Amino acid sequence: MDASFRFRHPVPVRFSDIDVEGHAHHAQALVYFEEARAAYWREVVGRTGLRDIDYIMAEAHVRWHQRVLWPRDLSVGVRVSRLGRRSFEMEYEVCDAEGTQLQTGTSIQVMYDYAAGATKPMPESVRSAIEAFDGPFSHRGGIPGTRRAAR
Repeated sequence: MDASFRFRHPVPVRFSDIDVEGHAHHAQALVYFEEARAAYWREVVGRTGLRDIDYIMAEAHVRWHQRVLWPRDLSVGVRVSRLGRRSFEMEYEVCDAEGTQLQTGTSIQVMYDYAAGATKPMPESVRSAIEAFDGPFSHRGGIPGTRRAAR
């Protein structure tokens, strides 16, 4: 388990997650990421309502390291690794109760104004909350060996 993930969210492996091979279906990794991302948005950013989710998904990557079996309790680490004017990247780590890394991944989210149907700048309150928790971030190409700024 990577200690640099300051935010962790518990997610149980549900029986409905399991496929015919006896482990969680590969698509469940994105569901585990989503549950942790939503918890981060509520607890770190302070956005608690459905209408407070003002971003859309642009890209996601998953790497599977081990099978995810049922029943298990997972710990999903999530952090912002890049922060830009209109977008941000998150990294994920899914571990079992023993700390074994099962899945890792990244996603890129773009701030979005649903009423206007267009991207928007990141609100300063969101930026400040993320920087206070997961920063500091460089806004010009990143700092070597640390998290970088997104476009």
